[in-house]
Amino acid sequence: MNIENTQSQMRKGVLEFCILSIIQREEAYPSDIIEEMKKAHLNILEGTLYPLLTRLKNADLLAYRWVESSGGPPRKYFSLTEKGAAFYKELETTWREMSDSVERVIGGKRVEGVEGLNLPAEGRKVEEVEGVEEKGDIQAKPEQSTSTEPSSTYENIHPTTDQA
Repeated sequence: MNIENTQSQMRKGVLEFCILSIIQREEAYPSDIIEEMKKAHLNILEGTLYPLLTRLKNADLLAYRWVESSGGPPRKYFSLTEKGAAFYKELETTWREMSDSVERVIGGKRVEGVEGLNLPAEGRKVEEVEGVEEKGDIQAKPEQSTSTEPSSTYENIHPTTDQA
């Protein structure tokens, strides 16, 4: 199996989400999108970006406006439509759930209530965190029951029972 092909497929899977994430913050010019993606080590070529932007626009997820440029032709700036903003929120929820699930599978455990804190692989110690008690070799927050936990977005979008 070719590792480069697998890595490419993983990047393609999150490309649309990353582009929409950039645009949802503020309207964006394609070269600005390319630059931000490059800074994040997610290189994208114009030949990939422009067809994707066109597809998202044709799906009514994006709108654009022309802005006069002092040094050349007018520029097309993209923004999310109302439908695009709703679509982005769904993608963001799905990403966060999937990211958390993947972290659990590959060995990282999130400490609930301590945002951004991942526990190291088993057998390693972490520094003490206020409000977190030690369990074995690693730190873990005491078990808590939460009834306000949202259900999986995937299950909401793709119900497992037939509704015919």
